[in-house]
Amino acid sequence: MSKTLKLWQVANYSKERINVGDILLENFVTVDNLLPNKKGLTIALNKPPRGGTLLKFKMGNILVGNIRPYLKKIWFANRDGAAAADVLVFDVKTEHCSKYVYYAMFRDDFFNHMMRGKKGTKMPRGDKNQIMDFLIPNVKYTTQQQFAAVLSALDIKIEHNNRINTELETMAKTLYGYWFVQFDFPNKYGKPFKSSGGKMVWNEELKREIPEGWHVGSLLDIAEYTNGIPCQKYRPIGSDCLRVIKIKEMHDGFTSATELVHPSIPENAIIENGDILFAWSASLEVLIWSGGKGALNQHIFKVTSSKYPKSFYYFQLLNYLQHFKMMAENRKTTMGHITQDHLSQSRVVLPPRGMADKLENIIRPIFAMHNRNRIENRKFSELRDWLLPMLMNGQVTVK
Repeated sequence: MSKTLKLWQVANYSKERINVGDILLENFVTVDNLLPNKKGLTIALNKPPRGGTLLKFKMGNILVGNIRPYLKKIWFANRDGAAAADVLVFDVKTEHCSKYVYYAMFRDDFFNHMMRGKKGTKMPRGDKNQIMDFLIPNVKYTTQQQFAAVLSALDIKIEHNNRINTELETMAKTLYGYWFVQFDFPNKYGKPFKSSGGKMVWNEELKREIPEGWHVGSLLDIAEYTNGIPCQKYRPIGSDCLRVIKIKEMHDGFTSATELVHPSIPENAIIENGDILFAWSASLEVLIWSGGKGALNQHIFKVTSSKYPKSFYYFQLLNYLQHFKMMAENRKTTMGHITQDHLSQSRVVLPPRGMADKLENIIRPIFAMHNRNRIENRKFSELRDWLLPMLMNGQVTVK
């Protein structure tokens, strides 16, 4: 038996079409809602214009983004649907385990293979003929099933944690909005303040009513924003080093390509799990870090506060992001660049500190569980990515 098979020997490109009007938004896949770095799929923002047909996919098919293959966009279909142009749909032959083939393609080797045959430079695309020459380890069908079962168990746990975290995020954001956007925090009788007739006063600066006794301030009034370090000033020496958190790491966590610095960096540039990070350049995003101890890059703020609790300044900043992004659009650039001046010019409603503390006591355990799940998922992902090549090259077997 041959040790390897070419991809064309185990799968075909799907060619079946489906009418656009016959699909739902949640079953529509484009290169935009395929997530980079093998993170799966999110819901598309828009359905395609009515009329015409799209490529049909079925449960068990493998979908791969064919624009800029280095983005590593891949998804194992758990339902039927339709795919837009530049999404490749692989239909695995019945004599092979589709989940096994998916994991064989999940490896970086597959995307490196696509890039070797790419066409174009600015927006490279994989060559469909060359892609089918990718080599897959040839093992018995039962062994394929065993490999797939081990790796799927890890992915199922990751997906489960992700679902929990989505619910936790929704819960925390809803509570924040209820208290500090709709102003329906509990009054002294436990009733929703605004809906129960709580006294509101007109604020000329915001052109809206806010609760009596509250005031208007800036994002600088509620938190401190500490910039990261220029990495080139702290080159690592020997094995004593810290990994650097850049915008890429904010998305993907640490990898073998992560830059290293000497740990003699300023203490306020050292990041731990639970810290709030704000990428003020390029991507404009805010998150709670869960990737482990690291050093902060100079294009990211570490956000802290002695004035308000974490949940309050996190959601205030998160809510204000849309305004910052609109500012970037008005400057006709996709690159954000938020400065301390922008932060001082922002305008947000500020409650009494005690009110923010009350909500913090409710949200803190939600944040803690969310962070634990993210840390656990990183460990599961690392284990899966460590096991995958070892299973494929025979270094590890399943009993």
